[in-house]
Amino acid sequence: MPASTVPRDNQLLAAMPDADWALWAPMVEAVELPLGKVLYESGSRLRHVYFPTTAIVSLLYVMEDGASAEIAVVGHEGVVGVSLFMGGESTTSRA
Repeated sequence: MPASTVPRDNQLLAAMPDADWALWAPMVEAVELPLGKVLYESGSRLRHVYFPTTAIVSLLYVMEDGASAEIAVVGHEGVVGVSLFMGGESTTSRA
């Protein structure tokens, strides 16, 4: 789907002023992901951010023994991969 026709169903994207959206739109791509898809592994390099529209993404802290704990949930009001906006290149959580 061309970025210019990507719906702004995510609340952050919907709140973006039209002038800013015009700059972002060419870089936005709508993707469908299967249930249970892992977006990032803990410590992996981030390459994309995700603005959920119809999904909920769980962020998990994975411990050395493999156990995990859910530390956050992101839905259509948020963004996954926010550390990229703050100069980070990796994540400490699994998404």
